[in-house]
Amino acid sequence: MFQYNFENISQHKKIFQTEKMKVPVIFHASKNLMPEENTLSELENVASQEFAFHHVAAMSDVHSKKGRKNPTGTVVASENHLMPQINDTAPNCGMRFLKTNLTDTDLEGEKIDNLFSELVKVIPTKTYKGTVIPYSLVMDICRFGVKPVKDFFKTRTQNEIENTYKNGNFFEKEVNQREILDVIPKLFLQIGRARLGILGAAGNHFLDLMKIKKIKNSDLAKKMGIFEGQYIFLMHTGSGLLGQYSSYFYTPKKKEHLSQRIVLEMGKLSFNSQMKKVYRNLSRKINSSKNKDEFFAYDKNTLEGKMFITANFASANHGFANRVILTHNLDNAIEKVLGKNAQLDLLYDMPHVFIDRENHFGKDLWIHRNGTVRANGPERMKHHSLFSQTGEPVFIPSSMSTPAYLCVGTDENSSSFFSASHGTGRRKYPESSFAQNKNDLFKKMEKKQVKLFNAKSKGVILQDSAYYKDVEEVITGMEENKIIQTVAKMDPVAVLMY
Repeated sequence: MFQYNFENISQHKKIFQTEKMKVPVIFHASKNLMPEENTLSELENVASQEFAFHHVAAMSDVHSKKGRKNPTGTVVASENHLMPQINDTAPNCGMRFLKTNLTDTDLEGEKIDNLFSELVKVIPTKTYKGTVIPYSLVMDICRFGVKPVKDFFKTRTQNEIENTYKNGNFFEKEVNQREILDVIPKLFLQIGRARLGILGAAGNHFLDLMKIKKIKNSDLAKKMGIFEGQYIFLMHTGSGLLGQYSSYFYTPKKKEHLSQRIVLEMGKLSFNSQMKKVYRNLSRKINSSKNKDEFFAYDKNTLEGKMFITANFASANHGFANRVILTHNLDNAIEKVLGKNAQLDLLYDMPHVFIDRENHFGKDLWIHRNGTVRANGPERMKHHSLFSQTGEPVFIPSSMSTPAYLCVGTDENSSSFFSASHGTGRRKYPESSFAQNKNDLFKKMEKKQVKLFNAKSKGVILQDSAYYKDVEEVITGMEENKIIQTVAKMDPVAVLMY
């Protein structure tokens, strides 16, 4: 067994570096929250890559994920290179926090059951067809993000553009249709027509109805319009098959399903790109790199690098669009069942699998966040009317039956590249009380007075609280590391999950 030696910086921060590693790994975690050995081995490999800059940041929820070379819960920076294998294959997997005007009276008796029975119909988890949209809208989402979706569906959600990361569009300069078709096969775009408005079956994608239990910072809560007893929705979902296929198209990775292999080959054959010769050469490089320890990297200045990041940004925009459509369907369902407009108000929509250009340690860098969220303080959010006063919102769920927290970033967390955990992460070993089957799970949920809906998958029992790290310890560590300030504690009321 390989032994790693850690230098304790504080109770909740550690550093390690072996002779093999180019840069150190800084863990923002207490001893109890440290990962198992295979995660440490993966991190050693990441930090040994030629293109790693300064250090790798690992958060308290860091853990290995099957089929991935880099653990979830990490931040990796590079000056000039883009590394597709650092991130999961779902660009802009992310969460949004929605305030409502719902009261205890609105949700008394059987009203929650009635509402979620409708939501199971209109917010599907695993399905072949979601909310079908025109091809022209698929293209507009790639180019412009959230705005064309709002215009098309005439959504009522307040602050849906200004309170979405980067105003809901990863592109800072306008791109034309030809630029999109040069990097993403039209087949993938056609598939994308029917693959939005789906919550998702992978991992723990969810829609949670939660209630603000306790205000921890009254000044910040008031500015954000948060109060005790308030009902909110927390939504976690990805960017659909368009995001996945576009990611696989540029990433050396073994395909997990036969359908993926077939669609990707069809995409290559039908790829009507002016860059076809460039991609043909790139495809050979990708195929030869699938089983190497080294991470595949794109130089940002090459045609290959520009193709990759354009495809990444375009498909990541579909993550925002997915959550806009799901929220629209949620809005309509609430009015249909409860007979009132819930006045949904977006506090924030934040990605936690994404690549973006940021300045850290005096350098312009490519920041790869994999299962982490950006957590800027007020100074770095100075161009936002609200977040310049509060810091960037961070919401941290734990399991489906344990509390979640609303927090904000600070100006003092440079060691995490101004990032925070996107959840608590999974335990090395589950607690002895873990659910043996679905009946056990439903009994545990009922005992905690949390309603669970849909729950069709066998794997839903793995979302039992016994598999997750202690949220209180995670929050304490992030506070002591000056990553976050806590605004409010929330309790789950009802959960929709596959």
